[in-house]
Amino acid sequence: MSSSPPENFSIDGSQMSIGIVAARYNQELVDALLADVINGLKAADVPEGALETIRVPGSNDVPLAVSYQVAAGKFDVCVALGVIIRGETPHYELIATSSCDALQHIAIDSGVPVINGIIVAENESQAEDRCRGKGSKAFEFTQAALEMAQFVKNYPAS
Repeated sequence: MSSSPPENFSIDGSQMSIGIVAARYNQELVDALLADVINGLKAADVPEGALETIRVPGSNDVPLAVSYQVAAGKFDVCVALGVIIRGETPHYELIATSSCDALQHIAIDSGVPVINGIIVAENESQAEDRCRGKGSKAFEFTQAALEMAQFVKNYPAS
C-alpha cells in the first residue's frame, strides 16, 4: 500500500448515510479497523443513526452484503472491511482479487461509491500494522468514504 495517501481535509458528514460491511474472519484486526472507521465518521458528524454495520463471515462474503446495502438505496457510500493474510496456498490471492473486482463492479454498476477497505497482507505482522497503530488504514478508508459521498452529492446521476 502506498505510504503517500491523498491530503486529508474536513468534510461535514452530518447529512450522509453510510453502510459498512465487515468480515468476521481475522476478527480482532477487522474490529480494530471497524472501530476506527466508525469513530472517524462520527468525528465528521455522521449521525449514529445514519450508520449501518453488517457483519459477514469472511472477505469473500463482503461484496454480496455490500450489494444488498446498495440495493436498499439508502446509503451515500458503502465501506467494505476485511483482512486477508497470505497462507500456504494461493487461496488468499483468489479471495483478494475476486472481492476487489466485485466491489468495483458494484460501485460502477450502481453509482454508489464502495470503499475497498479489505486489507491484503503478506503476514500477520503486516496485517497488524495496517489495522492498528501508526500504519492503520482506517483513517484513509474514512476519508475516502466521506470524500466520495460528498462527490456523489455534488454530482448526482441524471
